[in-house]
Amino acid sequence: MSERHTVLRSLHDVGLAAWFGGSLMGAVGLNGAARAEGSGERGTARIAACGWEKWSPVNAAAIGCHLVGASGLLAVNAPRVAVQQGVATSTLAKTVLTGAALAATAYSGVLGRKIKLASSGRPEDAQKATEHPVDVTTAQRHLACLQWLVPALTGGLVIVNALHGEQQRPVQQVHGMWQRARSLAQHTTALPTHMPATPSWHLTH
Repeated sequence: MSERHTVLRSLHDVGLAAWFGGSLMGAVGLNGAARAEGSGERGTARIAACGWEKWSPVNAAAIGCHLVGASGLLAVNAPRVAVQQGVATSTLAKTVLTGAALAATAYSGVLGRKIKLASSGRPEDAQKATEHPVDVTTAQRHLACLQWLVPALTGGLVIVNALHGEQQRPVQQVHGMWQRARSLAQHTTALPTHMPATPSWHLTH
């Protein structure tokens, strides 16, 4: 394609980079610092939850930018998705990974807020925590898994994005379109090429 879509690609790539990098840094750096500096289980949970909460608005903005860019690129590349062999499959894989990463991110946020309320020493937070009770130890274990799952899923998106970049090379586009045309031709030739003979009784009066 000769058209340029710099804004859409920038939103897509910068948003994904922040989503992946922020989640990985949080899982490695923030959680590690909380374990090193926190005094006891609740202190560790409070530090980690506070840090993730500070990052949450930026992460939401990054995810929004990525989704806007991804939707725009899908719209402008729809003809190539339809005619180039392999692009539809990789697009489906990207959609599934994106949905899973969104679900994991959202559930991480829910668990993080519950843990923060349960580990907070403020009376108002304690009151809210009683309305949404949670086993802090179990919630932290689940949250730790989710916080590693998010960078794994978004890292998968980075890999699929690299595959999409390779599929956009002119040689790959020509090859993929030729493969799709051959596949359609094979299905067409497998269909009947002539109408069945008219029964003889239709010819008599």
